[in-house]
Amino acid sequence: MSVTEVLGFVTGALCVWLLARQIIWNWPIGIANNALYLIVFLRSGLYGDAGLQVVYMLLGAYGWWTWLQVTPARRELPITRTSRATWTWLIPATGLAAIALAFFLARFTDSTVPGWDGFTTALSLAAIYGQSRKYVESWWIWIAADVIYIPLYIYKNLGLTSVLYLVFLILCVIGLREWRRALRETDVQVLA
Repeated sequence: MSVTEVLGFVTGALCVWLLARQIIWNWPIGIANNALYLIVFLRSGLYGDAGLQVVYMLLGAYGWWTWLQVTPARRELPITRTSRATWTWLIPATGLAAIALAFFLARFTDSTVPGWDGFTTALSLAAIYGQSRKYVESWWIWIAADVIYIPLYIYKNLGLTSVLYLVFLILCVIGLREWRRALRETDVQVLA
């Protein structure tokens, strides 16, 4: 366990806790977390996850910017359900990304888990896209990814990181519950 992994644990838990509560500071803290985990994953040979951290930083900046887009009519980006149109491209794109990433990692790196690394990377990309748009279903994608990440990190001897992903899993369930409650309140306000 390195200092970098410990700092990644702290910033990661804080980021997801803030995200579940729709606090915009989740984005810059998340970007710091991504920089720390970029180092951790490079050292561990999880190249898909390392590359994912760079993409997370870019999507974190996008999410931060999106959440800041307020107008007099809209104080904040509302939580919504993922549209059927979004699912029709997101599901196949995630599947193709998983296959392409697994192929790339198997062919061009010394990854010992290219299939799992590619699959979790693709799921994570889909989930963070959904979070940046405040799609409530994105929590389910994170839950699926975390269920896979926990044993993967144990296998890669990243004990603290696997504990962090267990914490993430718990926070994702809380986030899902919070966002669903907020979505119901919005629906009630629209109907009133």
